[in-house]
Amino acid sequence: MTALLRYQTALLLRSQRWLPPVLLYGIFLAAGAQGGDPVLDSLGVAAAALLPVTAWLVRICATQEPPAARHCTAAATSPARVHLSCLGAASGCAAVLAVAGTAVITAMSDATSTDHQIAVPRLPAATAGLLAALVCALVGAALGALLTWPVLRSTGWSVTATALASLLALVASGSPAHSAVYGLVTGSQTGTVHLPLLSLTASAAIVAAATAVVCRLASRHG
Repeated sequence: MTALLRYQTALLLRSQRWLPPVLLYGIFLAAGAQGGDPVLDSLGVAAAALLPVTAWLVRICATQEPPAARHCTAAATSPARVHLSCLGAASGCAAVLAVAGTAVITAMSDATSTDHQIAVPRLPAATAGLLAALVCALVGAALGALLTWPVLRSTGWSVTATALASLLALVASGSPAHSAVYGLVTGSQTGTVHLPLLSLTASAAIVAAATAVVCRLASRHG
């Protein structure tokens, strides 16, 4: 798997198809988090922005390999392992964005509550923000996996479904991503840091189930 992960990551980086989602993430951060804004609010924006970006990265990695090359790789290992490495490469890139975004936002934001009256410790805030970003990345990875090949083969339907599902995952009250971001925003109002551990566990279970489903389908399609 290590060699497959390196291979898929190298394909992603060399194709430069990662540029649009990464630029989109940067635009989200620039538009939604300004220097001097409350740290927890800004971390909530950064975490929410990572969900559609991760879904986009997963779509890219799942379809970036030419069919002939993918058949050769699958023959040498297995279709399931190849598809798993695609999801792993995209998730790894999203994790790098989560760490970088959290670090930048924590450094540039004001370590206070929403009304700038209560001090918020930076390290716990950064920890909560990073965990929330990972929650959103995991949910985005699950959506990206379920809404592209081998589940959906039509690019138009895949893009539309991914965009709508990403929005729904951020606003639906039962979504782990919504809970994680909501915890940051409400905590900012009182200056309290909430670690989204339950949301992280739920999102990990969701992405594990989604990965099992799509890898099984990938094995059937070859």
